[in-house]
Amino acid sequence: MTIRRIFSLALLLVLSLVFGYAAVLHAQNAKKDSNLRTVRGVLLDKGDAPVQAGVVFLKNNRTTTIRSYISDAAGNYRFSGLDPNADYEVHAEKDDAKSQTHTISSFDSRTDIVINLKLDKKKS
Repeated sequence: MTIRRIFSLALLLVLSLVFGYAAVLHAQNAKKDSNLRTVRGVLLDKGDAPVQAGVVFLKNNRTTTIRSYISDAAGNYRFSGLDPNADYEVHAEKDDAKSQTHTISSFDSRTDIVINLKLDKKKS
């Protein structure tokens, strides 16, 4: 065998290992991402009409971080990329009204969780 042929085979082997490793990492990341959760829903007023520009709060009970989302013209809100191993609390506020707080358990295996929030209480 010539040195050129040995070098080509070695290069081919190295490239195969690199691409194989990259494929394994990609598959692991895809599996990890598929386990992430989404919480979404519609913000409604007392008469069940969609509420635009209401603030929806999502609290991670493990880290105590709070994310917020302003509902769109149809009252929709959405939080994605949520840790499946954490418990969350979600509620909404607008002006002097507040919704009930809903708890999302880490034991809930759904990846797409729909919670419609209704502004029916006075903020305290």
